[in-house]
Amino acid sequence: MADILVNVTVNGVTRQYEKGTTFERIAKDFADQYDAMIVIASVGGKIHELHKPVKRDCEISFMTTKDRVGYKAYKRCASFIMIKAVHDVLKGENLEKVKVEYSAGNGVYCSVTGDIAVDAELVGKFKARMQEIIDLDIPIWKTSYSLDEAQEIFKKNKMVDKQKLFKYRRASKVNLYNIEGFQDYFYGYMLPSTGYVKHFDLLPYDAGFVLVTPSAKEPEIVPEYVEQPKIFATMKETNEWAETLGVETVGALNDAICDGRIKDLIMIQEALHESKIAAIAQDIVNRGGVKFVMIAGPSSSGKTSFSHRLSIQLRAHGMIPHPIALDDYFVNRDVTPKDENGKYDYECLEAIDVEGFNRDMNRLLAGEEVEMPTYNFVLGKREYHGNTLKMGEDDILVIEGIHGLDERMSYSLSADSKYKVYISALTSMNIDEHNRIPTTDCRLLRRMVRDFRTRGASAKKTLAMWDSVRRGEEQYIFPFQESADAMFNSTLFYELAVLKQFAEPLLFTITKEDPEYQEAWRLLKFLDYFLGITSEGLPNNSIVKEFVGGSVFKV
Repeated sequence: MADILVNVTVNGVTRQYEKGTTFERIAKDFADQYDAMIVIASVGGKIHELHKPVKRDCEISFMTTKDRVGYKAYKRCASFIMIKAVHDVLKGENLEKVKVEYSAGNGVYCSVTGDIAVDAELVGKFKARMQEIIDLDIPIWKTSYSLDEAQEIFKKNKMVDKQKLFKYRRASKVNLYNIEGFQDYFYGYMLPSTGYVKHFDLLPYDAGFVLVTPSAKEPEIVPEYVEQPKIFATMKETNEWAETLGVETVGALNDAICDGRIKDLIMIQEALHESKIAAIAQDIVNRGGVKFVMIAGPSSSGKTSFSHRLSIQLRAHGMIPHPIALDDYFVNRDVTPKDENGKYDYECLEAIDVEGFNRDMNRLLAGEEVEMPTYNFVLGKREYHGNTLKMGEDDILVIEGIHGLDERMSYSLSADSKYKVYISALTSMNIDEHNRIPTTDCRLLRRMVRDFRTRGASAKKTLAMWDSVRRGEEQYIFPFQESADAMFNSTLFYELAVLKQFAEPLLFTITKEDPEYQEAWRLLKFLDYFLGITSEGLPNNSIVKEFVGGSVFKV
């Protein structure tokens, strides 16, 4: 008997199990030690789905729906069940495609194509079928197929986007997931059965519906759906651009690269960006009386390049823009607040001299000459070098910083004198019709490439601090985004194909011994979907140049 037993250690406790026992079975013995549902296992830094068997002595780290990997697996599984439910309900109808499109508030917007009118009654049927599938607790099987076999399955299921995607697949095998004979491909890990998705909601919205799942902080509570109409409209517009250009998915982008259409698509995309920036400038001029353009957005959203390009458009209207960075109003480092870990918290509003900023802005409004500060990040002090500013009738300040949309930042300035712009890289291109590209992945890769180029920062360092950066965004940026007068989506359909060549060598420096290895490996697998293109020949004012280098602007 001893030769078929393996020693399994979890949280310092070692128990013996028969060889071949699944991670799911072992997880049940340790469930009471976790504050959320166990959904994923990790052994030696390698992720395992719970249906996998244990083959040798090992130490297991279980992940729950509160962990990033587990949370994403839960959402992915909910999407799979939803897609299966839609196909079941619309069986025999003129269904062409079920699309998991983009984030919409605290949910994910989905749609169906074909001669089908989506209304509340139909969405109710989708939701009811989802619940039936969940209540049956159906096993989700994973099967490995040859590339040719997988392509035949995609063709049979009319999954054209996946056919295009795997046309460029180098690996010889493809893993497909199966619920009662319904097979699909997903980028990422899956839960072992449908019964794990205990909490969800499905609501009609716009021409489709929104799938809502719990947050990682409260994984057992389905939150009330919070609409974000401005963000949704921006995403919808970008999606329409992608449809017009024929690059809604990675496979379609790869086709464009191979067909020699990519240069034209790049020029069209850049022209669309410029036309959007020009429209924002025109709106600022039309309003009259605007003296402060407040620009805010999350990390690596392209704020600096955008502010320069907006300034050029304002000049074309006869205005005289002056850039101001809110970072120059940081308080001295010795009085900067610290976070719960004892590190300086440069993200919080209290790290900014709000009173000093408002005092200077009001003096400028009054026509006074003001000496503007420059923050010395090496010494951690605000300095003055005789740089003065005085505003005339046509002068306008273009102010960029994390707190630009927060009214507390500019509390003394009248609403009529301010125009707020929210900028972010809101990725609308998907891997395929069922696999979204998270907006944060684009920004993370942008930052990784830029920080290595400009600061010599390793990919490991960028990944290590990313969670902290994201927490700051959640607290200080995202709550104010719907208050913006205009939104600008800085994403470029082609940019991940450009970033690929810069990011991959950086990610390969991260070893299995590093805590960041799992995330680095995920990003490498993600970038493998893309064919690479050179950054040479890109317009020098392109936002992507802010990150890969060669920008005409000082960024």
